[in-house]
Amino acid sequence: MLNTKAWSVALLLLVSEATLAQLPDFTEMVEKNGGAIVNISSSHNAPDKGPAQLQQLPEGMPPEMEELFKRFGQGQGGDLMPRNSKALGSGFILSSDGYVLTNHHVVDDAQEIVVKLSDRRELVAKLIGSDPSTDIAVLKINAVNLPTVSIGDANKLKVGEWVLAIGSPFGFDQSVTAGIVSAKGRSLPGGNYVPFIQTDVAINPGNSGGPLFNMEGKVVGINSQIYSQSGGYMGLSFAIPMDVVMNVVGQIKAKGKVSRGWLGVQIQDVTRELAESFGMSKPQGALVAKVIPDSPAEKAGLQIGDVIIEFNGHVIETSGELPPMVGMTPIDQASEVKFIRQGDKKTAPITIGLLPEEAQLAADTAAPKISNRFGVTVTSLNDEQREQLKINQGGVLVQEVAKGPGLEAGIQRGDVILRIQNAMVENVADFEKIVKNLPAGKSVALLIQRRDSPVFLALKIDK
Repeated sequence: MLNTKAWSVALLLLVSEATLAQLPDFTEMVEKNGGAIVNISSSHNAPDKGPAQLQQLPEGMPPEMEELFKRFGQGQGGDLMPRNSKALGSGFILSSDGYVLTNHHVVDDAQEIVVKLSDRRELVAKLIGSDPSTDIAVLKINAVNLPTVSIGDANKLKVGEWVLAIGSPFGFDQSVTAGIVSAKGRSLPGGNYVPFIQTDVAINPGNSGGPLFNMEGKVVGINSQIYSQSGGYMGLSFAIPMDVVMNVVGQIKAKGKVSRGWLGVQIQDVTRELAESFGMSKPQGALVAKVIPDSPAEKAGLQIGDVIIEFNGHVIETSGELPPMVGMTPIDQASEVKFIRQGDKKTAPITIGLLPEEAQLAADTAAPKISNRFGVTVTSLNDEQREQLKINQGGVLVQEVAKGPGLEAGIQRGDVILRIQNAMVENVADFEKIVKNLPAGKSVALLIQRRDSPVFLALKIDK
């Protein structure tokens, strides 16, 4: 008869074997797809830019985010950039006649692009086209009968599902790393048109542009960004979903550029305080902070303060979910938006337009007048300032922000206050009158324009 110690060892072995049996085996997947993974090097005439720098983030980002996002690529934070001004990245073969996909930032401004195949051949590639907004580039090499990958459906990915990456971190070709899907539909700074797949797959400089595989051995994303304080892998990686990729690839191959759908609104998230001010039961949707004149949104009747909660049948939980949906919608397609206006749910048909170029504006300064209740100093806008800011009427310019509700709400010097709750601010006297009559202890919605962007803030006056 076995003693207690022997039984314990036997039981431990059985548990270990059972655990190992549940872990995925990636060997067959790697053998099948490894030949389609390529190393990409791009040479540049520009002088050495030194160590990769943090990606510039939009003003107003939460402090904890400002130090963490780094993009792999020359001068943008991560892809291997030796002193000879060559950027190294990864890619994969999309079709047997030589079309290759990678990231835009791997080949941006390259004088020459060289694709190194798994059989050690090195071929000069032609850049067919690239899209900075989604960080996708399409290359073409002169070769035939090449091994290819199969494209999968990123929409079917589930959080917790195993995924695998193959690439060239730090130039080490055909490196394989694995992990799980951590989240889907992530909105990142500078990625308005990409609902990123977040994973914990080890991704490092040089992995950029490489494929992310599901357990069926199909590519579901292109590895593009990491979340890091050090510039290296820290457990958070982001990939561009293949439905976004193939939409861009199709447009680039057909016409050499990418066109995107456009509503003509500037939006932001609904905070708990803003939800309270709008009479909503919970924070949800995309809050309309600006409606562009003569845009599809204006023609459809959307207004500042509307909260878009659904687009073409897709529920909008956060504002970051809306731009990718609209951007991938064909131009001139009839669509439908559902929104909340002053507590009432409404529906409007809308015809998607073509995304135009965006203008950059700046604000000037003038003589101040003080509002002690907000703790801000404001003044009227002159004609020159209105022309620069494209504000036809109303609004007051913030000159100084002292300690008080305004500072706590996030008001900054140079902001233009356009609207308080549902009342338009026509001039300084109007502003003072509205502020004087605001209720104490209740959140109110404040619409400001900061540089060229409208922003809603939630403000509460204690007394």
